Amino acid sequence: MRLLIFQKSYRRVLTLLVVLPVILCALLLLLPARAQADGGAPNLAYVAGTSHGISVIDISQQKITRTISVPSLPHMVLLSIDARFLYVTLPQQNRVIIYAAKTGQQICSANVGGQPTLLAIDPGSNILYVAGNGAANVTALDPTNCNVKLVIHTDGPVYGMAVAVVGSGISGSTGNQLWVAANTLSEYDDLKGQFIANVTIPGGPHYVSIPPGATIYVTTRSGSIDAIDLTTRHVIALTSGGSYGPMDFDETTGEVYVPDMQNNQLVVLSPVNVGYAVPHEPARVVKLGVAPQSVAITSDGQLGFVALSGGNVAMLDIPGRQLINTFSVGGNPQFIITGLYPPVIGTTPQQASTYGTAVNIIAYVLVIALFLIPIWLFTSYARNNRNRAKKQE
Repeated sequence: MRLLIFQKSYRRVLTLLVVLPVILCALLLLLPARAQADGGAPNLAYVAGTSHGISVIDISQQKITRTISVPSLPHMVLLSIDARFLYVTLPQQNRVIIYAAKTGQQICSANVGGQPTLLAIDPGSNILYVAGNGAANVTALDPTNCNVKLVIHTDGPVYGMAVAVVGSGISGSTGNQLWVAANTLSEYDDLKGQFIANVTIPGGPHYVSIPPGATIYVTTRSGSIDAIDLTTRHVIALTSGGSYGPMDFDETTGEVYVPDMQNNQLVVLSPVNVGYAVPHEPARVVKLGVAPQSVAITSDGQLGFVALSGGNVAMLDIPGRQLINTFSVGGNPQFIITGLYPPVIGTTPQQASTYGTAVNIIAYVLVIALFLIPIWLFTSYARNNRNRAKKQE
């Protein structure tokens, strides 16, 4: 009889030990996965400057599934870290608008001078940086309400910028680095906007890309590409002879993809690693036949998307090094990014905050229950056994 009772209790405990983690994992899966804003997991591609404003390509379905209308010609788009919100620059209106990526609903907008065409987001401080080559400053916005947090004054009109995710102390603060291409390539404290240092780039810096690691890649307005050591700020000339657009990188290989509008091709750079010999650049080129305006590489390194002059988007098989599809989007595509499907729940910052808080509370309760319930069952079983033993005596 005791053996039967023990077996039943044991099965109950074992069931709880299995079921509770499953429930917890299922709940956590409802949380939005993280995506790189400039090249996330291969679910969707957002194309700015199409005939409908912004076109959304569903990669698995291999077709345009919806569009997002905007008040004027959009230039650059960027996704929030959780792929919930889409940030859009409208240089003709001197505005930045934040949309719900799932519904296309406008969340908020901010008036930003200088014909903004550039965006960068700091995943550590959750600050959205906006700039353009019509003004000598960078505006830092709160991406939940479009409020201006600070304005960073630069040494000239801004042509490019990117955030280096280092997470170490900078000038007595803690955070990442904001690198801005103006007359020089300048480094700023991402939290306070304080100037730290600058690097002179022959030919004038333009677009900036900072893959994980210790190297910054910079195109120049004179038609070359340089690499800069994040630590020593040493400049290394890589290649020249083109008119280069905004870059993206393959997170799996470290290769950097650069649109070359002059020669109708993508230039692929081998990664430059500190302490090793500089590779011969470019590693290879991808001929396209028309001028590429922007490129996005998915974070798994499998696919590449290229916005092309004339209203098309090319889809590339990166490992196979071949073109696998072309999408007609119309207009004159200016910029392209890839990212995750937007979360199902929470299309506004307020809803997202409430949902996130509720999920966290439930997750903590489940974790606590996962530890306490088995202990309670074993204690209860032992107490019942003692009581039975006393009765039998």
